[in-house]
Amino acid sequence: MDLVLGRHVFPADAALVMAIVNRTPDSFYDRGATFSLDAALARVDDVVAHGARIVDIGGVKAGPGDDVDAAEEIARTVDLVAAVRARHPNVAISVDTWRAEVAEVTCRAGADLVNDAWGGVDPEIAGVAASYGAALVCTHAGGLAPRTRPHRVAYDDVVADVIGRTTALAAAAVAAGVPRESVLIDPGHDFGKNTRHSLEVTRRLDELVTTGWHVLVSLSHKDFVGESLDVPLDDRLEGTLAATAVARWLGAQVFRAHDVVPTLRVLQMVDAIRGVRPPAVARRGLA
Repeated sequence: MDLVLGRHVFPADAALVMAIVNRTPDSFYDRGATFSLDAALARVDDVVAHGARIVDIGGVKAGPGDDVDAAEEIARTVDLVAAVRARHPNVAISVDTWRAEVAEVTCRAGADLVNDAWGGVDPEIAGVAASYGAALVCTHAGGLAPRTRPHRVAYDDVVADVIGRTTALAAAAVAAGVPRESVLIDPGHDFGKNTRHSLEVTRRLDELVTTGWHVLVSLSHKDFVGESLDVPLDDRLEGTLAATAVARWLGAQVFRAHDVVPTLRVLQMVDAIRGVRPPAVARRGLA
């Protein structure tokens, strides 16, 4: 089935880059580089020019840090959502939040997708997405509270737990009024997982795809990449792209990423190998 994000419709076999735009002063990756509105808008302009079809706007750092209440999260996100909506009408706007009140204000400002990275801790969030005709990401976080790190977490079968939790959230979202074609599931790499869990989820991602829900992955520069290669944050691009290629081969559709151009090129190359995208040019052997 096609993927429908608010007013935007994408073919079922499309590989889409969701560019990360952090309006936080303490982001683990860019360390506040796009905290100001002007810098965030410049980032949006750049990623859209380079092929991102979705931008994911977040106002709270995923990991532990200073407390950010709903009012502050709204202040960081709503003006940017409105500005991007006016400036880039053909781009799908996602808001990374677990709070229904933030989702409501940002959807009213023009967001097309609510990216709930903490597994439905606010039970009202699906109803908000439904009321505004927005899509919803249902993420596996292992039952953790927002902004907490896993500690000696264990699963009998991590993939079974991921599938069970995310598909239950997805079904609840449909029951709340979100169209099935507008629901995505995300295995939540690093969220409620150690590195071995995230690697297993990656190698068995096809099991999520066969559930029939659209699959989103957020792999960019995460700790499972860093620990797999024993490299610091700034040296995780190659590992991220390797995981991206595997995830696309196994059927993931949306890729939340910091590095738009290399991510897009990897996706295009994988799709060329899969035979669902022709080469951009065909000259070799024809002269």
